[in-house]
Amino acid sequence: MEGTRKDTSPLAELLCFDLYAASRSVTSVYRVLLDPLGLTYPQYLVMLVLWRRGDSTVRELVEELQLDYNTLSPLLKRLEARGLVQRHRRPDDERSVAVVLTADGRAMRDQAAHVPAAIGDAMGVDEAEIAALQGVLRRITAHAGARAAALGGRGA
Repeated sequence: MEGTRKDTSPLAELLCFDLYAASRSVTSVYRVLLDPLGLTYPQYLVMLVLWRRGDSTVRELVEELQLDYNTLSPLLKRLEARGLVQRHRRPDDERSVAVVLTADGRAMRDQAAHVPAAIGDAMGVDEAEIAALQGVLRRITAHAGARAAALGGRGA
């Protein structure tokens, strides 16, 4: 019987595959929503941080987004080329680079206001499930990152 047949896929029992597949599915919804804005998902994350926190240093963005400088720098360069952000050395600390939204970058916030609700609808889970899932995912991230670091890899 089809209904009682156990899934024999070697991936069926791998939590990491479920995380990967869910991430790809959600990212594909983001792609559809962000393409009209000309943003990629990582660029959208940078913009979200700047919309909510205001001016930030590159270091603050690296920490908030859990990215390395080599990944963030090209993102910022593309956002700057589009006229959405400006980067400049801080006068009080020449080693620190500030990232500031331009008028166009601030205006894009209104254009992207529909994205969070659309993503929530696409996920098909309620607020309580989201909160529980976030807790589990954050715990996984912390533990796996610490384990990677202990094994000599790059931690979270």
